[in-house]
Amino acid sequence: MRQSFWKYVQAFYKHVIALVIIILLLFTLIGFITTANTASKIQSKNFSAWLEEVDFSFFTLLYSMENHAFDLVYPLEQPDKFYLDGLLKMVTSIRFQDASSLLGQEIPGFSTYENTVIIAGEKLDDIDSYSHESGPPLEIILEDREAVDAEEEQKDEEEKTPEQTTDGREVVFLYNSHNRESFLPHLPDETDTDHAYHEEVNITKISDHLKENLEKNGIGTMVDDTDIMQILNDKGWKYGKSYDASRPVVETALDENDDLQYVVDVHRDSLPRDKTTKEIDDTNYATILFVIGAEHKNFEKNLELATALHKKIEKTYPGLSKGVIQKEGANSNGVYNQDMSDNAILIEVGGFENSLEEMYRTADVFSEVFTEYYWDAEKVSK
Repeated sequence: MRQSFWKYVQAFYKHVIALVIIILLLFTLIGFITTANTASKIQSKNFSAWLEEVDFSFFTLLYSMENHAFDLVYPLEQPDKFYLDGLLKMVTSIRFQDASSLLGQEIPGFSTYENTVIIAGEKLDDIDSYSHESGPPLEIILEDREAVDAEEEQKDEEEKTPEQTTDGREVVFLYNSHNRESFLPHLPDETDTDHAYHEEVNITKISDHLKENLEKNGIGTMVDDTDIMQILNDKGWKYGKSYDASRPVVETALDENDDLQYVVDVHRDSLPRDKTTKEIDDTNYATILFVIGAEHKNFEKNLELATALHKKIEKTYPGLSKGVIQKEGANSNGVYNQDMSDNAILIEVGGFENSLEEMYRTADVFSEVFTEYYWDAEKVSK
């Protein structure tokens, strides 16, 4: 009898000791998680994305169950509907007020419009205005087509020596991941928007124009002329692998030139004219949109640059910049090679129905604004 009692006592002590050890380990783990640096904290992208679907007011409702003071923050008139709405968001990511949250999962290609709008300009007023990346099969992109070039507007200005220069150093790198993106006004025999591509008369001309302008302003600039579409074809890759094909181009440029400080991927958008054109003082300009990939740890630096340039454009040319959007998720590249530099951005200039003349005007504005930003940043860094 006494032996049996001591067995129970020993078993009890073992359970108590095990419980104490578990509690100590639990508190140690909690302490580690809550005091660790942000970069080393355990994170779940899926869990974060899931919580983003839940409106803040739903959490307020949950708090109010324990502390009725929260009822003053968010008084509910239809609690039953609110419960249902909140639970539906949490479980299915479907939002009553947003049909796209349902359609985006069912209509092929619809989800490519999913973006986080950081700053919405005048022309970024609805889902139809967002940047849309899609391309036809490569055999269409690589087809030979007749094209009519446009002469760049020559301004009657004396050639001036810039007050400041980078002293021969190339500090800006321009490239085109979708290098054959062209413009219907310069393709006389083409009407299909999916066929607005050309080997020579394309978005690379805007990069060349930017280089010319920036160097007139004393900023040494390098332009890459790699035919990324041909690389895709040679490797048997699809259009969606464009950024994988252009990545070695950026890596090589950065490895071979320590002076490079800014990296800009120049595109034209796949949107109609009314979404990509802005009239200023009776003159048409192609709009500009800044795109930042958020799937790398230092994307905030790139976002700061894009935001600063957008604000400068908006100050002098209101409505010309459509704003800044952030892309991530399964239906987006999410990086756009921007993880290789803290000063890397992607710009969408105009669309397939804009003319080169309109594109050049916007390139002039971007050059003007970027020049101001660059030299201001140089003053701060000295």
